[in-house]
Amino acid sequence: MSERTATIASRVGLHARPAAIFAEAAGELDLEVTIAREGEPADDAMDAASILSLMSLGAAQGDVVVLRAEGAGADEALERLVQILETDHDAE
Repeated sequence: MSERTATIASRVGLHARPAAIFAEAAGELDLEVTIAREGEPADDAMDAASILSLMSLGAAQGDVVVLRAEGAGADEALERLVQILETDHDAE
């Protein structure tokens, strides 16, 4: 299983526009990707392609989250998703 951490960069956290951008990118993958706050058990991780899960995560700017995926291309997919989370989409 591949795992990456990311620090939420958007000023509003992982809500509204940033959550929609991230969920869409995760949903386009042929992999199941999960997201959780750093320090939470992997069993509590949520579906990264679900905007409702992302909103309920309540991740604010500066919070660290853990992304996990398994399968071919998981490392590259997680790197792309980390880039999305570490971009301030509210500044664009």
